[in-house]
Amino acid sequence: MEWTFSLFEVYTGHSLTGMKYHHLILTLAVVLALPTIALAKEKGTGATADEATLKKIEQELTDTIVKSDTSAFEKYLASDYLGIGPDGVTQNKSELLADIKSGTLKLESSNLSDMKIQVAEADMAVVVYRSDDKGTYKGKDITGQYRWLDVFVKRDGKWQIAIDQGTPIAKQ
Repeated sequence: MEWTFSLFEVYTGHSLTGMKYHHLILTLAVVLALPTIALAKEKGTGATADEATLKKIEQELTDTIVKSDTSAFEKYLASDYLGIGPDGVTQNKSELLADIKSGTLKLESSNLSDMKIQVAEADMAVVVYRSDDKGTYKGKDITGQYRWLDVFVKRDGKWQIAIDQGTPIAKQ
């Protein structure tokens, strides 16, 4: 009886020889794959930790804005922050903080979903998510669903939002 494998032939009468080749090939495959597996695991672990941190930051920002509390925004918005609201108007950090403190921007509720996080570099990441909001801005009802894109930068070891942009999701 004869079995043919891609790299060698195993004869029933010579199983010891075939086993030696089989073990050699298996050993080589494992030895060559280990560095790749270790690198992927190391890279994946860091990305996962950053992703968890960014998700926590997004939730903290949502939790505090509903309370008209600016502490998380003061902490997590970069000093050169640029926000583009769903109405297309741009704001810097101090303008957004003033809107929250004064009640110009008031959210009664906000629920995040469909969050996708892409850590592009050790110091840059993009977070895209959906929010279902109930509230007002400048006295106008802004209740609805929005898609947000937040660009995070890591400065002095801390993640901060440098740019964000919101887009209303059309009712279908």
